[in-house]
Amino acid sequence: MVLTGVAAAVTGVSVSGGVLGSPTGTAAGDLASAAVGGVTVASADADPSALERRESVVPVSRSDRRGATDATKRAALSVAEGPAVTRTEDLSSADPRDIARALLPEFGFDSSQFSCLDSLYMSESGWSTTADNPTSSAYGIPQALTQLHDLPSDYMTSAESQIRWGLGYIQDTYGTPCNAWSFKAGNNWY
Repeated sequence: MVLTGVAAAVTGVSVSGGVLGSPTGTAAGDLASAAVGGVTVASADADPSALERRESVVPVSRSDRRGATDATKRAALSVAEGPAVTRTEDLSSADPRDIARALLPEFGFDSSQFSCLDSLYMSESGWSTTADNPTSSAYGIPQALTQLHDLPSDYMTSAESQIRWGLGYIQDTYGTPCNAWSFKAGNNWY
């Protein structure tokens, strides 16, 4: 701490001594004769269009000075001509939570919605594809009422199908998984 204070004091004395020790006319003269892009301040005052002409000639970016692009490089970087890499992922045997994480973006939900979806589905079914509510026709991970809804043909056996249906239902009815979870927490159903 002491050394830092001493260093700051010495620097302040050195700088102020140099500025105060120089004659005022010298600093002003140096500034007046400074050239901006080959046009001095004095000549710019006399002819303002000189500075404007100079600025209109100077390139604005480095790309103005680049040479032609190599055809091989252009072809390699081209989206239309470059190699495409695609992949598919079989979600049928994945953990239902992983399936849900992978499907969230398809329904316009970001990853921050997963914690609400997780809470909702844990409270409904514990993420079990065979969860069956004995007091209603609710079945599967999202506990869809099988007698009321038109469900996909593989709904009863596929985690992916159940989660897709559930995310669509949430999107149409509540907007987001967090809105659905909030409703469920307040009403004990969704």
